[in-house]
Amino acid sequence: MELGLVGLGKMGGNMRERIRRAGHTVVGYDRNPDLADVHSLEELVGKLKGPRVVWVMVPAGAATQSTIDELARLLSPGDVVVDGGNSRWTDDEKHAEELAAKGIGFVDCGVSGGVWGLENGYALMYGGDAEHVARVQPIFDALKPEGEFGSVHAGKVGAGHFAKMVHNGIEYAMMQAYAEGWELLEKVDSVTDVREVFRSWQEGTVIRSWLLDLAVNALDEDEHLDKLRGYASDSGEGRWTVEAAIDNAVPLPAITASLFARFASRQDDSPQMKMIAALRNQFGGHAVETKK
Repeated sequence: MELGLVGLGKMGGNMRERIRRAGHTVVGYDRNPDLADVHSLEELVGKLKGPRVVWVMVPAGAATQSTIDELARLLSPGDVVVDGGNSRWTDDEKHAEELAAKGIGFVDCGVSGGVWGLENGYALMYGGDAEHVARVQPIFDALKPEGEFGSVHAGKVGAGHFAKMVHNGIEYAMMQAYAEGWELLEKVDSVTDVREVFRSWQEGTVIRSWLLDLAVNALDEDEHLDKLRGYASDSGEGRWTVEAAIDNAVPLPAITASLFARFASRQDDSPQMKMIAALRNQFGGHAVETKK
C-alpha cells in the first residue's frame, strides 16, 4: 500500500525504511529537506492515491496539533490519519472528533522500539474504529516484530496512547530498580565486579529482560558510568501515568517513586535534603555538612 509519513527523525526515518523493506510505498515529509521525499504536506498528499493514509511522527502537543490541522484541510473524506507520536490520549479524542467532522478517520498508535526498531521491529499499541485500523493494518504488520506478538488493537480512540503511557510508566519503575540495585552493588567493598554480576543475571534469573541487556551494554562501554552525570529527564508520559492513577484512584507507588527520583536527579543541592539535615541536627544532634 501507499503511506504518507510526516516526521523523519530517529524513529520516523527508521520506520520509513522498515516499511519500504516490506514492499510498501512511503512518501516522507520532514522540515529538514535533506531527509524529505517532498517539500510540503500539500505535495505529500498530492502524491498519494485516495483513499489515503498519513502517519504523523512529530513531537506531541503543538507540533502534532498544527500538523493535524493542516492535514484536515488537505485530506478528503475516507482518508485516515495515524498519530504515532507520544501524544496524550485526551488529545487523541479531540483530534478524532475534529477529523471526523470532515469525514476523515483517526487512529492513535503508541510505538515502542527506539533505535533498535529498524532491525527488531516496533511494538505497536493502537486505538480507533475497526474500519480505520483495518486500513492501516498492512503498515502495522510491516512495522511489528516477527512472530505472534508485538502489536495490539487496544480499544477505542486514545487506547493506544494510553497503553503506551502505562508501558512507559512501568519502564520508569523497572529502570529505577536496576539503577538502585547497581548503586548498592557498587557501594559495597565485597562485590568486586558489578558489571559481571549484572551480566550473570542475563540467563536463568527472574529479572532478565531487554533493559537488563541494555544495562550490560552500557557497563561494557563505561564500566562504572564515570563519564555520565546523574541527571535523567522525563518525556512526560510518567507524569501522565501518575495523573491517570490519581484520577482513577489506582495506587502506583513504584512508578510514582521512580518519577520523583528523576526530579531529584536534577537537583545538584537538594533543598529538601537541606531541611532533612537541619531537622536531624535539631532533634538528634546529627552532624550536618556545610558549603565550602
